[in-house]
Amino acid sequence: MPTNALSYQLKPLQIVASPNNLHYNAPNSNPLISCAFMTQLSIQLSTNDSELQQIEALAEIIWHEHYTPIIGTEQVLYMLDKFQSFNAMKQQIEQDGYQYYSMFEDSKLVGYFAIQSRGSRCFLSKLYVDKQCRGRGFSRQALIFIDEQAKATGCSHISLTVNKYNSGSIAAYKKMGFEQIDEVVADIGSGYVMDDYVLEKTL
Repeated sequence: MPTNALSYQLKPLQIVASPNNLHYNAPNSNPLISCAFMTQLSIQLSTNDSELQQIEALAEIIWHEHYTPIIGTEQVLYMLDKFQSFNAMKQQIEQDGYQYYSMFEDSKLVGYFAIQSRGSRCFLSKLYVDKQCRGRGFSRQALIFIDEQAKATGCSHISLTVNKYNSGSIAAYKKMGFEQIDEVVADIGSGYVMDDYVLEKTL
């Protein structure tokens, strides 16, 4: 997290941050904020081994639940090992400039996301919330934080890729201001591909 990102003031959300943590204090009286925002979400930059191991464990749960019906068990296992294992995340952080963030409700890990700076674009590599905690505004709160991080580093756009058959996530991203700009089929080895739409949001 950039050292100058110590505090933000957004309307109607007040955001209070330290170098490694960010909290949202959402006033319940604002009718534009759903009841989901009544729960405070803490976002923490995750760099040490124990934090990444917690993300790895949550990723296994989320991916098996969410992606098995879309891409099948074998590809889920392959992609978890290639992209979401502890060793893979360490490499992404140390060699590719990714930043991983954990999302907490009180002390419970409820989700995570990863971003990477790509010139004028902030690439949102991953954004996942535990099934039991979906529908409570956590993804939207994470996107507010990502917007501010992107702006603080001089980015003008946020981009991401999403599986073409992941209709629920596509609809959610579009509600949060993303538009489809392209589609891509990426070979990820061992006979597997990622068949994705490219979505983008202008800041």
